Amino acid sequence: MKLPQPIPALALLLAILPAGLPAEAAESRPNVILIMADDIGCECFGCFGSQQYRTPAIDRMAERGVRFTHCYSQPLCTPSRVKLMTGMSNVRNYSAFSVLNSNQTTIGQYFQAGGYETLVAGKWQLLGAENYTEQFRFKGTWPDQAGFDHFCLWQVDKLGSRYWQPLLNIDGENRQFDDASSYGPDVVNRYVLDFMGKNHEKPFFIYYPMILVHNPFEVTPDSPSKTSKDKQRNFEDMVAYMDKMVGRVVAKTEELGIAENTLIFFTGDNGTNTSIKSQLNGVEIAGGKGKTTDAGTLVPLVACWDGVAPKGRVCQDLVDFSDFLPTCLEAAGLAVPCGLDGQSFLPQLRGEQGTPREWIYCYYCPRPERTEPKRFVRDKRWKLYGDGSFFDAANDVLEKRPLANDDLDAEAQAAKRKLEAALASMPAEGENLLKFVPNGRQ
Repeated sequence: MKLPQPIPALALLLAILPAGLPAEAAESRPNVILIMADDIGCECFGCFGSQQYRTPAIDRMAERGVRFTHCYSQPLCTPSRVKLMTGMSNVRNYSAFSVLNSNQTTIGQYFQAGGYETLVAGKWQLLGAENYTEQFRFKGTWPDQAGFDHFCLWQVDKLGSRYWQPLLNIDGENRQFDDASSYGPDVVNRYVLDFMGKNHEKPFFIYYPMILVHNPFEVTPDSPSKTSKDKQRNFEDMVAYMDKMVGRVVAKTEELGIAENTLIFFTGDNGTNTSIKSQLNGVEIAGGKGKTTDAGTLVPLVACWDGVAPKGRVCQDLVDFSDFLPTCLEAAGLAVPCGLDGQSFLPQLRGEQGTPREWIYCYYCPRPERTEPKRFVRDKRWKLYGDGSFFDAANDVLEKRPLANDDLDAEAQAAKRKLEAALASMPAEGENLLKFVPNGRQ
């Protein structure tokens, strides 16, 4: 498949705007808010069965909208972000950890060219900040180059603290918050809410890749103990604070009277940190970040859109991280570009049957300079790796029991044939690894 090339702004605008769209129709197009927490799996949410964590805001989102039970990310942060922002498999456009190659067309650019006011807030990690080696430093993409009119971000060109007394890049200016009470997630959340207040009379797109709940596991402003060093306890407090931040965004749409014209997604970029242990249905679940098992790739996904998404629906269709871009564009009435790996699940969000995926493909090579790639295809039950390993993933979630061909019943044999064909349809090697396009800035 030929990669989509960056499109000049005018050509992009003409390509994605429906012909003859009147001005009043453009102004009534829905807002889209895509929220993504950092390092958290399904086991940490009440709406997915947890009684250990406090997530009332996200649970309410699930009650008023749709909860998806089979959403799969990449196992690690940068690979997931590149996939979500471009609608493409990592095998086609992933260059290096912390880098989004500047020759990629992003979800921000599509919305910006479509007449939306755009914002990204939270964690960037796509430029190659100053803490990375010379090989990767500043080789990626700046937020404004990715189509965002406004941004408030941790880890653009500099690192610094993400939580207490943070260093954030706000609209191109690095700001060090020296007040001891300054908490990075609060600063970012206020920026998001202010943006909504200023732009609610025209269509906007918000991409909110949250700073929470990535380690270091520190106390939050709401933690009972301000000196706790207990990482498990602090993590649980961080989950609760992350939920509080999401709740503020949802509440803001109600305050502004735009809830019925705003589609809100919540998901996570990969599984929970491996040092965290969670209880779910009487079973201890170790975080699986960085692993290709369900613990590293099965992430929460809930979506609400008052008056459009049916309340309390549970959808078991497959969703891949490449699917967010075409889904968001279709919801906004913008044309979906050809050549994507993602496909829209907007019909399912509306309560319709849609055209569910039969499989998803994952190519995982987070640090191409030193790691060997892993790749697999899967459906809701079965999983086939590039090395031939075949698992009943639904009944062997830790993938401890690979299935031999002689042990396969008719159903398993049919599933394996389907997945073999799917695997063969995708590239086996990365096409863009360690290749960088100059972004025009240092």
